[in-house]
Amino acid sequence: MDRPTAIFADGIGAAAATSGVLNQLQGRIFALLYMEGRTLSLDEIAAELEQSKSNVSVHVRGLIEWHLVRRVAVGGSRKDHYEAATDFWRVMKEIMERRFRWNLRHVPSIDETTRALGESTRPGGRGAAAVEARLEALRAFFAAVDAGIGAFNSGKAFAAETLQNVVRLVSARAPRRG
Repeated sequence: MDRPTAIFADGIGAAAATSGVLNQLQGRIFALLYMEGRTLSLDEIAAELEQSKSNVSVHVRGLIEWHLVRRVAVGGSRKDHYEAATDFWRVMKEIMERRFRWNLRHVPSIDETTRALGESTRPGGRGAAAVEARLEALRAFFAAVDAGIGAFNSGKAFAAETLQNVVRLVSARAPRRG
């Protein structure tokens, strides 16, 4: 691997490791394929990154799931070849939808906690009204972030102030501990 590709692969690998989406090797594989600008076989990827073919194969599957890499048939070869995605809009939409939006929509603990508060037999509980207000603040924040991701995914504008206003409004309504 040439020096510029190695520097880029190491940098993308380091960034991927902290992303919460990819791991370091996935970042390095993507970077290598992106810099090459041509398809590479698993053997070639493994050799360039000094990894085992089986390890590269496992990590390439994850990259395919994220639409960062795609399998390409190469005439005359029985080996699978791969190339990096170049449509970053599509990639970011996928990541926003699958990673962040999905997580926001699957936080059932807010509704379950609200129901449990209503069913609680403890007199006064832990300041049930204050807890309900905090849960409502979190629900409103998640709804605003969800709307922002939806706007991003459909290519529409979403002003940061929209989210900031939700946070300010909810913070103003939430009772404070004193």
